[in-house]
Amino acid sequence: MKKERETKSAAMIVDEEYTHIPSFIFRDRSVAVLEALVEYLVDVKKLSYHEIAVILNRDDRTIWTSYKRTKIKRHAKKFIKDKKNLLSQIKNF
Repeated sequence: MKKERETKSAAMIVDEEYTHIPSFIFRDRSVAVLEALVEYLVDVKKLSYHEIAVILNRDDRTIWTSYKRTKIKRHAKKFIKDKKNLLSQIKNF
């Protein structure tokens, strides 16, 4: 027997108060607004790519791409910060 997944319509998602988005997620200007929003909805609200796509009226692939780009940008930013920190430690040695 297959498990039947509950599919949520956009109306159900909005009714469950997923629409309250804190403004602090948009502070980091290194990522686009869509990327920041998608990252928040995936990581904090635990929505699937499809649910976010339905809410934002976008294609699932666009949501996936935005999420992946955000993760790459955040990783690169962390890597650069760690590299600068390491270089300053070497200079002080």
